[in-house]
Amino acid sequence: MKLYTFLASLLFTFGAIAQDISGKAYYESKTTVDMENFGGREMSEQMKKMIAERMKSMLEKTYILTFNKNESIYKEEEKLEAGAGGGFGMMMNSFSAGAQYKNLQNNQILEEREFFGKQFLINDTITNLEWTVTDEKKMIGNYLAVKATAIKKIDENDYSMARPRRRDRDKKKDEEKSEETEKVTEEDSEEGDEAASEDEEEKSDDPMDNIEIPKEIEVTAWFTPQIPVSNGPGEYAGLPGLILELNVYRTTILCSKIVLSTKAGDAIEAPEKGEEVTREEYNKIIKEKMDEMRENFRGGGGRRGGGRRGF
Repeated sequence: MKLYTFLASLLFTFGAIAQDISGKAYYESKTTVDMENFGGREMSEQMKKMIAERMKSMLEKTYILTFNKNESIYKEEEKLEAGAGGGFGMMMNSFSAGAQYKNLQNNQILEEREFFGKQFLINDTITNLEWTVTDEKKMIGNYLAVKATAIKKIDENDYSMARPRRRDRDKKKDEEKSEETEKVTEEDSEEGDEAASEDEEEKSDDPMDNIEIPKEIEVTAWFTPQIPVSNGPGEYAGLPGLILELNVYRTTILCSKIVLSTKAGDAIEAPEKGEEVTREEYNKIIKEKMDEMRENFRGGGGRRGGGRRGF
C-alpha cells in the first residue's frame, strides 16, 4: 500500500505538468549473443573477438524516444555505419524494427520493417502487458524508478528472439547416470536412441535446425512517476511513468539522457513508408520466406543461393 500511496502522490503532484509535457529520451541498447552455442566452441579466442567487434554496431545502438502525453516515435540515432557484418548483418537487420510510432490515445502502433529489401509498415494495436508493479526502487540518473515485471508471449516467427537450440543440457547427467548402473533397461535403451537421434540433429546442415524461439519471456521495466507519461522505448508502454530501463531477454535498454519541456515539442509524425500490413499478415510473410529459404538451402545441399532473392 505504501508504494501505491507514493505513486498516487507523485502522479497528483505532476498531473498538471503531464497535460503539456513533451521531450526526448535517449537510450543505449545492448544485446548479448551466446557465442559458445552458436558454434563458438570451434572458434579460437581471436576469432571470437573479431566477430564480436564486427557485430558490435548491430548489437550496441542508441535510440531516441520523442514523446508527448499521447504520442511518441522511437528511432535509432543516425550515425555512420562501418559496413561490417555482410550477410549476417543483413539477416540481423531484417529482424529488427525500424521507426516505431505509438498513439496511446488510439492504442495504435505503426512499425517500419525492412525485410530482405522490401519495406513494410505494420499497423497494429499496442501490446498491453499485464504489469506487476513491485516495491523495488532505485535511482536512474536524477529520477527515482520503480520496478515492474510482465510475461510477454513470443510469436514463433519472431527471429529477433532466436537462441541456440539447447540439446546438450541433460547430456552430461545421462552419461553420469549410465556409469553408475551396469544393467541396461528398456527405458535406458530408449533414452540412448533419443540421444543418438539428437546427435544426428546436431549434425544438420540446416542452420534453422540449430535455433529455437522461446514461447514467452519475462520483461523487467524500471519506470519513473516523475515523468507521468505511460510510454517507453519501442513497443513498450502502459506504466504510470516513463520507462527508463528495460531488460528484455538478451537486450538491456537504459536511458542515458532526458530533455523535458512543458511547451509543445517537436512534431511527431507517423511513418508512412512501406506496404501497410497487419502484424498477422507480416508474420505470415516471414514464415513463408523462411520456409522458402530452408527449402532452397536443403535443395542446394547446404549451399547458398539456388533460390530467388527478395520478393
